[in-house]
Amino acid sequence: MSNVKELIESGKAVMGLEFGSTRIKAVLIGEDFAPVASGAHDWENRYENGVWTYSLDDIHNGIQDCYRDLKEDVKKQYGVELKKLAAIGISGMMHGYLPFDKDGKLLVPFRTWRNTITGEAAAALTKEFDFNIPQRWSIAHLYQAILNGEDHVKDITFFTTLAGYIHWRLTGQKVMGVGEASGMFPINDDTRDFDKKMTDKFNALISGKGFSWKLEDILPKVLNAGDDAGKLTEDGARFLDPSGDLEAGIPLCPPEGDAGTGMAATNSVAKRTGNVSAGTSFFAMVVLERSLNKVHEELDMVTTPDGAPVAMAHCNNGTTDLNGWVNLFKEYEEAKGNKPDMGELYGLLYNKALEGDKNCGGLLAYNYNAGEAITGLNAGRPLFVRTPDAKFTLANFMRSHLYASLATLKIGCDILFKEENVKVDKLYGHGGFFKTKGVGQSMLAAAMNAPVAVMKTAGEGGPWGMALLAKYMLDGKGTELGTYLSDKVFGGDSGEVMAPDPADVKGFDEYTEAYKKTLKAEAAAAENFTI
Repeated sequence: MSNVKELIESGKAVMGLEFGSTRIKAVLIGEDFAPVASGAHDWENRYENGVWTYSLDDIHNGIQDCYRDLKEDVKKQYGVELKKLAAIGISGMMHGYLPFDKDGKLLVPFRTWRNTITGEAAAALTKEFDFNIPQRWSIAHLYQAILNGEDHVKDITFFTTLAGYIHWRLTGQKVMGVGEASGMFPINDDTRDFDKKMTDKFNALISGKGFSWKLEDILPKVLNAGDDAGKLTEDGARFLDPSGDLEAGIPLCPPEGDAGTGMAATNSVAKRTGNVSAGTSFFAMVVLERSLNKVHEELDMVTTPDGAPVAMAHCNNGTTDLNGWVNLFKEYEEAKGNKPDMGELYGLLYNKALEGDKNCGGLLAYNYNAGEAITGLNAGRPLFVRTPDAKFTLANFMRSHLYASLATLKIGCDILFKEENVKVDKLYGHGGFFKTKGVGQSMLAAAMNAPVAVMKTAGEGGPWGMALLAKYMLDGKGTELGTYLSDKVFGGDSGEVMAPDPADVKGFDEYTEAYKKTLKAEAAAAENFTI
């Protein structure tokens, strides 16, 4: 503790701060990369005038409260005031739309990644670029605003993401890490910058609109991991810490997205590695050796924080429906007068699933609380169905719902592994799905037909990953990011690795075929079942 106290007092600690969808969290790390303090602020998005958003007050109050909570944790643990830091890194939910005018005024409320209001623009740009542009990407939001004839577009001098905005407030620099930038506009694999040919195509598309700007004028400057991204200004220090304790002049690394920080936190930035984030939403990211052979609307193309191409399969639905079923068993226990321990209940039910038939014995579940782009559904309804002669056991029931949490992700990743013949040596799993040892891990290995590792540090999450990227800026010069993470941070620790069981792989494939054939029932439920 005395060593940590001295570290903090001497200004050698590094802070990573991430804006998640329900929580803003800051983590302080020391010389050995281990977290020494943390702070958090819970928040929720709002649905206003047909748009999912967070207000500027939400954003400003949230980051200040988060930092204040971090300061209080430092004071409580070590008895010192947090005044100096060695470096800072800012991360946030990727994508979305924050346009500003010449005076720095936000022109419309923040449009987050969650919005699905840019279908026309996303389809048009995908066709124009011959590159998949998902609805949540920043460029889709900009082009949709143009197609809508929105008056504010003519006044834009800069548009950015949430992480880019906060970094700008702290440093005055309109810059962005390449991984975060890859969720705004396509990145060229060779230049590791916004793709100039596509930028030119976009400018040609809007040439008759009479705007005074071109796309390259209003995009942030792209930086790579390890680059200097400016220093904390006096105004930035007062913004982050209104008490006046925090000193200006602290270096900041390029702001990154939550996908990039997840890659850093799981040591999966090297080629032929990948990670699967499994919680209320699921996504898989695989670092590629080469570009894909064709455009797949089921897959996003983004990059690592150091610019390597990454294929991403993103699913809106994760463990929400699975958690709902576990809560039903909780209610049953409570009805008997018991007070179940939820950790024990999850462990019992998850482990029971391991006893089930490999293909779930004729049981099938859909976890769709919302629609899924990968399977072409705009809305969803959780659905459970079985054949009349199914082996309707608790083990098969739980296994079917665990499979359901992964099925859409598997459909997307099958395009990578089976159609594109992409090779992956190992996937790193992180998130609540993997808390029960060996269960979610074995089923992900079966779904992906690839070894899956779970590391002790995976639970540290995005803010820790962002802190690692800030530390890399300080002392990683001359070393590739993947090597730095593997050698310095993780020390060769590859976690607990589980290889796929061939019988599990075969069973999951059979389940997935039935799942795809029965999607019409799920679509019908989404269209017709309302209360």
